[in-house]
Amino acid sequence: MALAAVAASAALACCLASCGGEKQDAAPAGNGDQSALSGTISTNGSTSMEKVIGSLSEAFMDQNKDVTITYDATGSGTGIECAKNGSCDVGLASRNLKDEETGLKSITVALDGIAVIVNAESGVTDLTLDQITQIFTGKIKNWKEVGGADLAISCIGRENGSGTRDGFESVTGTEDACVLEQELTSTGAVITAVASSKNAIGYASFSSVEGQEGITAVKVDGVECSEDTILDGSYSIQRPFNFVINSDAQLSEQAQAFVDFATSADADDLIRQAGAVPPVK
Repeated sequence: MALAAVAASAALACCLASCGGEKQDAAPAGNGDQSALSGTISTNGSTSMEKVIGSLSEAFMDQNKDVTITYDATGSGTGIECAKNGSCDVGLASRNLKDEETGLKSITVALDGIAVIVNAESGVTDLTLDQITQIFTGKIKNWKEVGGADLAISCIGRENGSGTRDGFESVTGTEDACVLEQELTSTGAVITAVASSKNAIGYASFSSVEGQEGITAVKVDGVECSEDTILDGSYSIQRPFNFVINSDAQLSEQAQAFVDFATSADADDLIRQAGAVPPVK
């Protein structure tokens, strides 16, 4: 089933699905007789997790023909709230839970670097973490200060509640201090904006920037954003891709089976193909 069809049914599924239902023991998808699995699994949250959730969902549905998985790309904050209030089975968050987000369980299914992207014509390929911090807080205002052309820098970021924004600001120490020309509501919108403006800089999920034209993912302190550098921790701007579930409710049989599948070794290649990094199990 194509991801487009998955996304198209998301609004209806979020109204019908809940985190309730009696949890039963289920064998991992693809092992043994899965004929008993049926029904809908609703996921809601991070736009950055689109490729990962799409890849995992399609593989699971291929193995379980009577299961439909839906995805509503609303942002991490909304996905966490939906998991909390029971309007989805699995929330998707590209950040860790905050102290005040209680009654929830977070499960890391993948790791993702947050790539710092510039327009491909900027001439800048490497920035220090400190330079990035100064650029986004308005202390460095012109590209010539960091080896680029004599152009005023235009910073583009994500909206409040975005897991990508939370991860970027946490690592760079720019919480409540970024000076942004644009605040956009999706990863794709940031990439498009940076690609269309020669003086722009932004940030986006590593899983989303590979193969994109018109942008360059700069090295940070001389380290490129790659699977190896994310996994070994040498690339400093990174965050988890998490499933979030209500810890006070039991998942349906099909939802539990999907969580088990997504966190198994069987999912590792699917996660890599989606441009993210499977965590050490």
